Amino acid sequence: MKEEIRRHFDNPKELEQLYRRNKAGFKSAFDDLYPEVQHLPQARFWFERLHYTQADISWGSRAELLFVIMASLIAGVIAKAPAFIHGLKEEHFYPRNIGFIVFPVLTAYFAWKKRISKQMIFWIFAAMLVSALFINSLPGTDNSDTLILSCIHLPCVLLILLGFAFTGSRFREHQQRIAFLRFNGDLVVMTTLLLLAGMILTGITIGLFSLIGFSIEQFYFEYIVVMGLAAAPVVSTYVIQWNPQLISRVSPVIARIFSPLVLITLCVYLSAILISGKSLYHDRSFLLMFNMLLIGVMAIILFSISVTSGATRNKTGLLILFLLSAVTVVINGFALSAVIFRISEWGMTPNRLSVLGGNMLILINLLFVTYRLFGMLRNRYGIEDVEISISKFIPVYWIWAIVVSFIFPIVFGFK
Repeated sequence: MKEEIRRHFDNPKELEQLYRRNKAGFKSAFDDLYPEVQHLPQARFWFERLHYTQADISWGSRAELLFVIMASLIAGVIAKAPAFIHGLKEEHFYPRNIGFIVFPVLTAYFAWKKRISKQMIFWIFAAMLVSALFINSLPGTDNSDTLILSCIHLPCVLLILLGFAFTGSRFREHQQRIAFLRFNGDLVVMTTLLLLAGMILTGITIGLFSLIGFSIEQFYFEYIVVMGLAAAPVVSTYVIQWNPQLISRVSPVIARIFSPLVLITLCVYLSAILISGKSLYHDRSFLLMFNMLLIGVMAIILFSISVTSGATRNKTGLLILFLLSAVTVVINGFALSAVIFRISEWGMTPNRLSVLGGNMLILINLLFVTYRLFGMLRNRYGIEDVEISISKFIPVYWIWAIVVSFIFPIVFGFK
């Protein structure tokens, strides 16, 4: 490596390729070579690049920190609304309003931080208010299919409204949509890390108080834990915005580790299904779990592509993503055929129509993504083409979530 660096020292492109192929080996070899070439400008540039470290974690401005603290408290108060409002039952409140605990405060944070127009702020929060009034005024019991579907799909509607605040007036640009997807992946990772730390703190706190004879479990879980769960995404967002270096290296590593593991798991699982003789066509619960698996794998594929979009991807990584997409297309095909079979045998229901529409959208999106990934393997497409295949479908998913959340209850008579 040392001799290769010396030979290509005046060729920036070759030097960059050497670095991308083996970063650790490049750094070690460059450090050995540096005393000989330290008088050259390009040598000093590479030295600073290879040895630069972030000095401290940034906590942003005082005004923004206060805004985040207030937003976290508001999210916590909303999460504990059944405890503060007489007659408001938890089993009624949480299924309908789970999305309104976090998404409005995150939307307010980005609206404030990115200084989006007052007109856009008005329309975003007007849409959220209408959504809240609609879902809480829906008739029917907790077993109502259309009510359950609305509760499941409404957070997706709120998520895209958050995307409008995140991107400002540039939501139509596919780069901004991919940036929003990347933010969501980073948010999941950072929130998970904070929650794990919170679990450790909870165990230590309860243990310490129990040693001196205080039993605080009920109070702690009912108030501190619930409010902490609500505040975690807000705090994570703030940390990500001010310290992107903390998560920018973690998310791609997670994606690269999980992509092959998920591919292996799916292949083994499909083989196990064939051996067990389990039928998607007659077992409703099995079909439901199968569709949840499909959505989870689709999310992993989108996450893997979005978090590594700026990086140079090797053929092995591309091949794994292509195979994962192809296997997921097969899974989707099984699930779609099972839904069509159930509709032809037992008729149309809100659940079956919802699953049918969702599966068809995912299948079409996956086919585009798989085709573009195959084109990348053949050097016909770039990562930007794959990103476009993803970003173009975000509004389509949003429209479908709106239809299921707001139109289904009316069309099916709130059944």
